[in-house]
Amino acid sequence: MTQSHPVSLLGTHEVFNQPQPRGGRDLWATDRALRDHARASGARERALARAGVRLGAAEMLQAGEDARRDLPRLKMFDRAGRRVDEVEFHPGYHALMQAGLEEGYAACAWDGAPGGHASHAALVYYQAQVEPGVACPMTMTYAAVPALRADPGLEETWVSRLTSGIYDPSTTPVAQKRGATMGMAMTEKQGGSDVRANTTRAVRDGDAYRLNGHKWFCSAPMCDGFLTLAQAGGGLTCFLVPRWLEGERNGFRIQRLKDKLGNQANASSEIEYVNALAFRLGEEGAGVKTIIEMVHHTRLDTAMAPAGLMRAALSEAQWWVSGRSAFQRRLIDQPLMRTVLADLALDAEGALAAGMFVAGAFDRDDDESRAFARIGVALAKYLNNKRCIAVVGEAMEVLGGVGYVEETPMPMLYREAPLNSIWEGSGNVICLDVMRALLREPKTGEALLAVLHGVSGADRRYDAALKAHLARWPGVPPEAEARWFTESLATLLTAAALIRSAPEAVADGYVTSRVEGARGSVHGAISGIDVDAILHRLAPETGDSG
Repeated sequence: MTQSHPVSLLGTHEVFNQPQPRGGRDLWATDRALRDHARASGARERALARAGVRLGAAEMLQAGEDARRDLPRLKMFDRAGRRVDEVEFHPGYHALMQAGLEEGYAACAWDGAPGGHASHAALVYYQAQVEPGVACPMTMTYAAVPALRADPGLEETWVSRLTSGIYDPSTTPVAQKRGATMGMAMTEKQGGSDVRANTTRAVRDGDAYRLNGHKWFCSAPMCDGFLTLAQAGGGLTCFLVPRWLEGERNGFRIQRLKDKLGNQANASSEIEYVNALAFRLGEEGAGVKTIIEMVHHTRLDTAMAPAGLMRAALSEAQWWVSGRSAFQRRLIDQPLMRTVLADLALDAEGALAAGMFVAGAFDRDDDESRAFARIGVALAKYLNNKRCIAVVGEAMEVLGGVGYVEETPMPMLYREAPLNSIWEGSGNVICLDVMRALLREPKTGEALLAVLHGVSGADRRYDAALKAHLARWPGVPPEAEARWFTESLATLLTAAALIRSAPEAVADGYVTSRVEGARGSVHGAISGIDVDAILHRLAPETGDSG
């Protein structure tokens, strides 16, 4: 079908020196870095190639824009004044949920075939580039599966539906569904990350419990069930709260939707449990131990999402400079611009490499891999998110004034950039968790050192930095040095991942600038890297120079 083009010759001027609109894109075929790190981590390349075409299509990008523009609406009552406590979404939201679940976002890690977690991680990376808001319910659905193993009965009822790859948004009890989603509600006003300060109460009611209390954050309140924490007779306990009951609505009351900085297509909410029916998951008093399995897996996603956000921002910047000129030269041909983009690309690919490397460890079932995954995911989450804000902000600046306009994806990406650093453990919480793991679980430190030493001999500067780290901190440091310590370890881990699976120019550039430290304090204040080779990796495969 022939399409007519917008009018360029206007009454007062002609529109020129503007890149052609991007439209849809193949998220797999246009991303050399993803293909390399997916292969190294054992991800399922054929499935990711298929998903990259579907999720990057123009209609999916438009669905994301629609879901952000037409925000979720809370419907507390019906016309007769009866409570319904539902959230209404734009059809674009449902289209994205359906596509993500059908491509295996919540299911592929649990089907028993190799490479499931690494493939899931790549799907998180894709979703962050399209519409991050729908990732939240899908991530929690994926992450709930290992936690549900604490109760065989609940596992039998729920897991097959959570991993079905079917999206069913109907307000129907789970037993009547082929597909279901799972949310989480832990945080309360008085405690925040300190969930042991929770005051929600649980009282036995036959084989079940009744919950009463308030939750300050409940993401995705239209899920079919929620893992939550409440105080029972034996202490803080994990419960599964079904959203819909047979013939009635559970005592799940939505107080309001949060008016957030970003992630706006996702209906994060504040809720109350009013005599809500709940089923205990794990033993009384073992709430944190039970739900930590879910948190461990959601952290993988909060480590991968910033890599996707950086990729989206950098891709937009690369497209802009390749199609626009200033001072009689294309922007992509100007040395300073090339240096800035190459420097940004090192952070973006470093985040991708670290995240995929850690995801590969989630797929292995030996003790050493499990120990490494425990600490590796915290390190990747910490550093990837700290880098994300600066990378997205600098990429926005590359576009100039138009990058600050909502018609581009840059404002959305910028608002999204801080999110994953806050969710599932903010920076300080993650640093303290790293130190706690090293103290309480010595195998995590042994596994991490094995990974870091595993690339020794490949780069003398890396070897020197690892030696210096171990000399500076022969053990766990004082709490006041936790961020310095964590950043150092995370940077070494990222370098090790790049040395393993990235081209020499990328690994060498990262070690030169991030490990050896031959750079200034802002992006582009750098020397000694192979700019041309790094930018060639970033350019689309259509032959676009750069």
